[in-house]
Amino acid sequence: MDGEPTASSGLGLPDYTSGVSFHDQADLPETEDFQAGLYVAESPQPQEAEAVSLGRLSDKSSTSETSLGEERAPDEGGAPVDKSSLRSGDSSQDLKQSEGSEEEEEEEDGCVVLEEGEGEQEEVPVASELTLSDTVLSMDTVVAGAGGADGEEEEEPLTEQSEGKEQKILLDTACKMIRWLSAKLGPTVASRHVARNLLRLLTSCYVGPTRQQFTASNGESPPLSAGNIYQKRPVMGDVVSGPVLSCLLHVAHLYGEPVLTYQYLPYISYLVAPGSSSGPSRLNSRKEAGLLAAVTLTQKIIVYLSDTTLMDILPRISHEVLLPVLSFLTSLVTGFPSGAQARTVLCVKTISLIALICLRIGQEMVQQHLSEPVATFFQVFSHLHDLQHQDLKLESMGRSEGQLPEVAFSDGQLRLVDPAVLDELQKVFTLEMAYTIYVPFSCLLGDIIRKIIPNHELVGQLAGLYLESISPGGRSPAGLEPTAPSPGPEWDPQGGSCPQDDSHSGTFGSVLVGNRIQIPDDSQPESPGPLGPISGVGGGGIGSLSEDNALKRELPRSAHGLSGNWLAYWQYEIGVSQQDAHFHFHQIRLQSFPGHSGAIKCVVPLSSEDFFLSGSKDRTVRLWPLYNSGDGTRETAPRLIYTQHRKSVFFVGQLEAPQCVVSCDGAVHIWDPFTGKTLRTVEPSDSRVPLTAVAVMPAPYTSITMASSDSTLRFVDCRKPGLQHEFRLSSGLNPGLVRSLAVSPSGRSVVAGFSSGFMVLLDTRTGLVLRGWPAHEGDILQIKAVEGSVLVSSSSDHSLTVWKELEPKPTHHYKSASDPIHTFDLYGSEVVTGTVANKIGVCSLLEPPSQATTKLSSENFRGTLTSLALLPTKRHLLLGSDNGVIRLLA
Repeated sequence: MDGEPTASSGLGLPDYTSGVSFHDQADLPETEDFQAGLYVAESPQPQEAEAVSLGRLSDKSSTSETSLGEERAPDEGGAPVDKSSLRSGDSSQDLKQSEGSEEEEEEEDGCVVLEEGEGEQEEVPVASELTLSDTVLSMDTVVAGAGGADGEEEEEPLTEQSEGKEQKILLDTACKMIRWLSAKLGPTVASRHVARNLLRLLTSCYVGPTRQQFTASNGESPPLSAGNIYQKRPVMGDVVSGPVLSCLLHVAHLYGEPVLTYQYLPYISYLVAPGSSSGPSRLNSRKEAGLLAAVTLTQKIIVYLSDTTLMDILPRISHEVLLPVLSFLTSLVTGFPSGAQARTVLCVKTISLIALICLRIGQEMVQQHLSEPVATFFQVFSHLHDLQHQDLKLESMGRSEGQLPEVAFSDGQLRLVDPAVLDELQKVFTLEMAYTIYVPFSCLLGDIIRKIIPNHELVGQLAGLYLESISPGGRSPAGLEPTAPSPGPEWDPQGGSCPQDDSHSGTFGSVLVGNRIQIPDDSQPESPGPLGPISGVGGGGIGSLSEDNALKRELPRSAHGLSGNWLAYWQYEIGVSQQDAHFHFHQIRLQSFPGHSGAIKCVVPLSSEDFFLSGSKDRTVRLWPLYNSGDGTRETAPRLIYTQHRKSVFFVGQLEAPQCVVSCDGAVHIWDPFTGKTLRTVEPSDSRVPLTAVAVMPAPYTSITMASSDSTLRFVDCRKPGLQHEFRLSSGLNPGLVRSLAVSPSGRSVVAGFSSGFMVLLDTRTGLVLRGWPAHEGDILQIKAVEGSVLVSSSSDHSLTVWKELEPKPTHHYKSASDPIHTFDLYGSEVVTGTVANKIGVCSLLEPPSQATTKLSSENFRGTLTSLALLPTKRHLLLGSDNGVIRLLA
């Protein structure tokens, strides 16, 4: 074996040291465990993605147990899933279509389908849903099981708690699967299909009044009493969305900060964007849940952004996220379907987000970039104060005229007011809310609060009234400013939140509180403040205090982070409509694979598209990893080199059923791709009658078909010695040598192309020749078989022809002007062609003849094009040249 992969550094995935098993990891970290035979980890970290699929190619001789880049059998803890489930709305039009359909079927039953994709098949159907073995997980059951784990009863074998544990294990396994797929599928497919569906799923986690209830702490308590604005008091939706957020952040860990800024942030902007109607509108439950999901995800994004990136996108966050959310939150005419409860939750989350940003950027940057959102938020208290004296007037106007009244406010502006919404606002923006907000923001902003918030005196008076109501004879409003060091890291003596300069903060310098520097202290305050005891994130929280409340966390640098050409291509790809089924070739160089010393004769990707094989005139076959790395100029080394051939290798392929590789240099070699060990060699029966073409049968067949120079077709089962069948392709005719073989996707027929341009169709079940016809005027160069009994053939007469198996005339006929099409591959209903003049063309199998060609530039491809292979799921091209270098282009 030529190359060993480096040790894994932790994707939160099993380290497949033998390539297939969930149980091969030698050393388990403390945070990882086996639950009911399934490997589960707590805190995933990035690792080499190649190890995920192929492992270390350990020495083993049995191929019946191995699976190159595929799922482990169900008895080993894996679950077969359908990769085709990767549907999501992309671009604004697709998002609107998908969200519009979801609004009609709002989820009120507390069940969430955890969606997922799988990368083993060859193509992603356009309209398909993302499911994990069609399993519907009841998230409420999971939450209940997690919350009740401490009270487990040993006497009852089947209880609600045990069912909840089973659901939790299933959920953890699904999350593991998503993380594994995110690394396996690559950045473009993972973002287009996995991440997009997770983003849509995040909204579903907050739909319904039950998901918007604050999590229970030690007994019943008011909504604001179990934590300050920075500790982000969670609701049930936060608990349910925990696994979804974890998977979303894992994608960002894999592929870097651009995922946060170029994919997640635009989706957040879409979620919070106002509706198209200009008049007053009532939110539906889907939009309401989207606002909560957007603010929650923004909090996660802010923590992982670097200082430079945060300042670059801060204007976008202010105008595209904060201001739209505040327009709903402080609206006098827009009501929430779940009433005051949902508005309260959104209020708490929004002020927590604003406070987080303030702590990150410092007072001066707040005044420069966040003045408008902060002032807008505080202004709602002035509006409500003005409306308190007009309640009777509003009621009479609303009833008599049947339309919303227009009220003049103290700032001189006229605004529409809905009396029903006014009652909802008064329940949310209470004296307690004013106190909860004013104290920490006075700490955060200091003296500039007078410049940023015009009505700060009014809010301070309301906060003072609340303080007097809970402690008669207490301090005056002027005494709200903290003047003494607080006993806790984030709390002042009055229970308010004050920033601290801890190990997680200080990104723009230390934060000052008044004229002092806050000293971090790990101890909790002994006496609770007026807002109640500090309980962190509450029962069933989604993370520890230190992890959930960090001001800044480093986004780990992954070997597969997006940069350069990979970043440019990824940015384009995530904006392409899901309905666009055409192959677009942009000539973007993504990776190079040097190593062969002779011309490349054949390139074949494995069905999982995370590895590919290449055969060359240098008598070697090499196995290469296809995981993204570098900025487009990276040169990747082969994972394994097979050196047992004695002549130039002209065919290589994967026999999917037994998971072995078949290669031919005149003799057929069957070998193990995990170890490079030869399993069997099939020599021609007569050295004077060499083999001229080879093809492998599709799964579940385990046979290889070989054509020799005497126009005889032989079948060999790789599991048995000797020949299976032997059929004559021509009797009494001399059509020449068999140049190419193609087996139908069903395995029921095989077609052979001869050097004279003659083609023969054979039934593999009976051995009968179904049809023979002169297809071309020149030597047949390549044949491919497609679903629906369709054949595609190219010839040295410069033609590319599409046939139906039993129809006499071709369906389509393409003619190359200058050079014959010597290599091509299929993408859905399109054919991607290549010529020796280094021209790449795309033509359709269905539409009238038309072909678009692109000349490869010398900067992206050097030498003469000898072979071509397409990755249908990732939509990349592998191009082999006569100088022994293979390049990956998109």
